[in-house]
Amino acid sequence: MKKNLLVLMIFILTIMTGCGNDNAIKEDSNSQNFYVVTDDAGRTVEFTKKPERVVSVSASFLEPWGAVGGEVVGRPSSKKPIPEFAKDAAEIGAVYQIDTEKLLACKPDLVIVNKGMNEKLSTILEENKIPCIVVDMKTYDNAKKNIEIFSQLTGQPEKGKQIVEEMDAKIKNILDKLPEEKKRVAILHSTAQGLSVQLDNSIAGNVLKILGWENVASGMTAADDKTDTAPYSLETLIEQNPEIIFITSMGDIDEIKAAMDKRLAENPAWQTIPAVKNNQFYYLPQDLFLLSPGIHYPEAVEYVAKLIYPEDFK
Repeated sequence: MKKNLLVLMIFILTIMTGCGNDNAIKEDSNSQNFYVVTDDAGRTVEFTKKPERVVSVSASFLEPWGAVGGEVVGRPSSKKPIPEFAKDAAEIGAVYQIDTEKLLACKPDLVIVNKGMNEKLSTILEENKIPCIVVDMKTYDNAKKNIEIFSQLTGQPEKGKQIVEEMDAKIKNILDKLPEEKKRVAILHSTAQGLSVQLDNSIAGNVLKILGWENVASGMTAADDKTDTAPYSLETLIEQNPEIIFITSMGDIDEIKAAMDKRLAENPAWQTIPAVKNNQFYYLPQDLFLLSPGIHYPEAVEYVAKLIYPEDFK
């Protein structure tokens, strides 16, 4: 009786083990058939296959996407240089005025959307059953994360990993050249409407963080939850007493400089700020600091470092 019971138990365990193995194989097999992405809007997006018809609504995403082997069938029109691989792609309007009809006409199976700027497109795309991912590449960590996500979607994860490792190595090399001292910096953002200050989540603010310098606007309240700037006040800036001022801009740089020169000339209070008195007042290039520098983040870090320590980068 005991022997029969033992045989029965072994038989049952064998069947259960066999079923467990079948399920594991099925799950492993299924996991290779799709990608699951959690994007920068917190959305979970599942892909049943590698996307083949991709549209990027931001020109700043084109180079990172192409660097990991991606192609596009649609892109925005842009004054920014377009990578060679994307020049012949259909234009879907300016980044601030995407033409949804042209976008849908591309018949995409993936749309890469810029967080904050074009996020409302995700609703239209969902209604048309078109997968999209909302991407924010302003900070260095987000840039690296999304380069690796892009490489997963293009089926070349090792290429994404290699690019990120090379970026980290370049930045380490920059930091190794610099003295260990903290600079107090203000980042002013100039537009036709006036000035604001940039916070830690801006591109320039993130570069300061990488360098280990202090953004005097750190902790200030943003103008709204979709921006990286706070309202500007000359009185506050004087209190913050920055030793360096960086200017980022949107618009014609010569006009921005002329407007700033006029402000400095008309109000002698500017001359009480150490950065102005000591001529530590610099304009940052739009191609690295207006939109995400993407794979060129090390160049953005080096650009700022060379302004302050030119002798260390000869």
